[in-house]
Amino acid sequence: MEKSLVLITGMSGAGKTSAMNALADLGYNCIDNYPKELLPALEQLMESGDPQYDRLALSASSQDYVDFMNFFDTLKRPLQVVFVDASDEELLLRYRFTRRLHPLLVHNEASTLEEAIELERDSFRSLEENMKDTFHLDTTRLTPQALVNLLKPYFKSQTEPEFAITFQSFGFKHGLPMDADIVIDVRCLPNPFYEAGLKKLTGNDERVYKYVMDREETREYVKRLSAYLDFVFDSYRSQNKNHMIVAVGCTGGQHRSVSVCNWLYDHYKDEYKAFKSHRDLDLRNDVA
Repeated sequence: MEKSLVLITGMSGAGKTSAMNALADLGYNCIDNYPKELLPALEQLMESGDPQYDRLALSASSQDYVDFMNFFDTLKRPLQVVFVDASDEELLLRYRFTRRLHPLLVHNEASTLEEAIELERDSFRSLEENMKDTFHLDTTRLTPQALVNLLKPYFKSQTEPEFAITFQSFGFKHGLPMDADIVIDVRCLPNPFYEAGLKKLTGNDERVYKYVMDREETREYVKRLSAYLDFVFDSYRSQNKNHMIVAVGCTGGQHRSVSVCNWLYDHYKDEYKAFKSHRDLDLRNDVA
């Protein structure tokens, strides 16, 4: 079995536990809140030859991130960092809903939840230069299961860093995906929403897909789009980036964006490690 080491970090409340659970399902030995004082002992265990430490995942807070990264720099094993984030408003809602205490409140480093979130975000901003080649995930609009679905294929059989692309459809009326590297607007394409018999279908249905993709303007659109993406993907890969998210948006995230997202995935899946997801597909689409 290939040896793999993953560090899960990010904003408290953004989904580190859900990310760890996803890796546990993939056979990783997951250790949450591992004490930084015991890192030397962990190194001995990793070098012991015990197979349970071949695929290891740890989580680290903003306070311990630097200590963990300094420790990992001394190891020969490849490291993948996953950073989970969410908007401040969403983090506030999650803490108020669960009634849990923010770690900075527990350690008396902040006096209010708002202050704790602000302090933690400021701390991570100061560490951004040390976060190169990090897999960033914005969970603001993701359910725990959606987060799991994004992580599972990425780590399922990874033996070494490999350039991967996630194509994600969305609806502009539901907000922009905050973790997108590129946002593609397909609202200029013919809209099946106004066609009888197609409104309640989605881009996953063949009739809608053909309606969108068989149009001359769409064929010209994806021709130019793929030429642009070819250049961007080559540039990202040459800079040793290992993951990017291409978000494709229409008005409601049901028809055009889903169709083009599916086309892009099929177009690139044999060339790159590719994934796809449809963020807003289960949401009601009551406007075009």
